[in-house]
Amino acid sequence: MDIFEILSTEFTEFDIGTPLSKVAGAFENQELDAVVVTDGDEYRGVVSRRQLASSSNQPSAKVGSQAQHVPTVERTEDVREVARLMIGSDAKTLPVLDDDRVVGVVTGDSVLEAVRPFLDAVTVDDAYTTELISATPETTIGKALNMLREAGIAHLPVVDGDDLVGMVSLYDVIEFTTRGGSKSQGGSSSGFGGRGGSGQNRGGFGAREGDADRMLDLPVRNLMSDTVTTVERSAPLDGVVETMFEREISSLVVTADDTDEPIGIITKTDVIQALTWERDDQNAVQVFGLDLLEGMDYDDVSALIERMTSKYGEMSVIKASIELQEHKEQSRGVPLVLARIRLVTDRGYFTADGEGYGASHALRLAANAVERQLLKGKTYGHSKKHPDTDEQEQLYGWWLGG
Repeated sequence: MDIFEILSTEFTEFDIGTPLSKVAGAFENQELDAVVVTDGDEYRGVVSRRQLASSSNQPSAKVGSQAQHVPTVERTEDVREVARLMIGSDAKTLPVLDDDRVVGVVTGDSVLEAVRPFLDAVTVDDAYTTELISATPETTIGKALNMLREAGIAHLPVVDGDDLVGMVSLYDVIEFTTRGGSKSQGGSSSGFGGRGGSGQNRGGFGAREGDADRMLDLPVRNLMSDTVTTVERSAPLDGVVETMFEREISSLVVTADDTDEPIGIITKTDVIQALTWERDDQNAVQVFGLDLLEGMDYDDVSALIERMTSKYGEMSVIKASIELQEHKEQSRGVPLVLARIRLVTDRGYFTADGEGYGASHALRLAANAVERQLLKGKTYGHSKKHPDTDEQEQLYGWWLGG
């Protein structure tokens, strides 16, 4: 199955000199996940909703400064390869190029819509994230924002004891602290909050006048959605995707079968990642921007990951994603490069960035940062279990059949 029938030729495009304030206005369209950034006819990158919400740049800054390099694809690219590229680059909108010009985009939602009928053989239990990073009703909005940004997630369930009482999204927090300062009461599903976890109206915000610091000290109970959609582990993934589309949400809290106890979360990203499973899983290390590496090839990168993880006892790497992004800045002719490493292991999820002159230098800095996390035992939640052979055959019956 290729993307020819699911790519969209309608996309939002901005020149590199456009102020970020104008770009932010485009995201009033709740269905828009990312915009394409160009310099004349030349493609420069994308800026996503989450990226913009997480940034602290001034509104007068230019969108070119935030353009993120993501993989580009052709009209005939395979859907499963697109899923791999989305997971590896942490991007849910990929530009489709023809003769080096952007002719459309393919989105995570379009991929999920295309594969949804084939997901009835796989359950939530096969794909969900098994540790719930959560807040309590008394957690401050500022702390919740730090938790969301540090873990690289967009949804934060709110748990009171053993009870799931609400949901806060990154977009709820950004909307509240930066766009809603003039309102005094109530909440709504408009603005960035519309991309939250529940799709319901927010609880009363209470007084919102005052400076940003005071807002960040308020508890999340004043901001959270008061209704959360849940799903049991045994539910098939096709129904999960259908629920997400029907309710215009991107995450469901997972509960143990026959109880209301929250035990994890499943997001659109988790479902897309399930599509990237390999039958033999021999290619556990994915590298984006390999051509930027000087003096290193794919085998060298794989060996670096193996050496890094082997120092800390028994650890199985399920997936390792390395992304290299070159900046315009140079020093003595060597470009500044951002390297990002994401490790999915049986001991947890680890992620770190490194920035240096030359891709090899940046990659080693990122690897050092991951090693420090391994040493401290710092993870971003327990990993999903690695799919066994039967599960893979269930999922890949339709892929392998064409």
